Amino acid sequence: MYTKNGIAYADEPEKILSVKSVRPLNGYKLMLLFSNDETRIYDMAPMMNYPVFRALKDEGVFNKAYVDYGTVTWDDKIDIASETLYEGGVPVNG
Repeated sequence: MYTKNGIAYADEPEKILSVKSVRPLNGYKLMLLFSNDETRIYDMAPMMNYPVFRALKDEGVFNKAYVDYGTVTWDDKIDIASETLYEGGVPVNG
């Protein structure tokens, strides 16, 4: 366990990847740059049927994605774990 910015983490620090930047794309996809400098595309479309993410069906809301504390957030009410984004994301070549 370790603490960073006042938050306690159970994992090892080098294993936790954070999101450095996010760019919403068409089709409810996110282009993500992670703390290991890897870029991945994550498809949010399958998540839209979960109640917590339904508000993101509005493209105006979806396109307001931003990074907060190393993960993607919308309107300070909806977020998704950086681990989920990394593991489910498709690496971008080049």
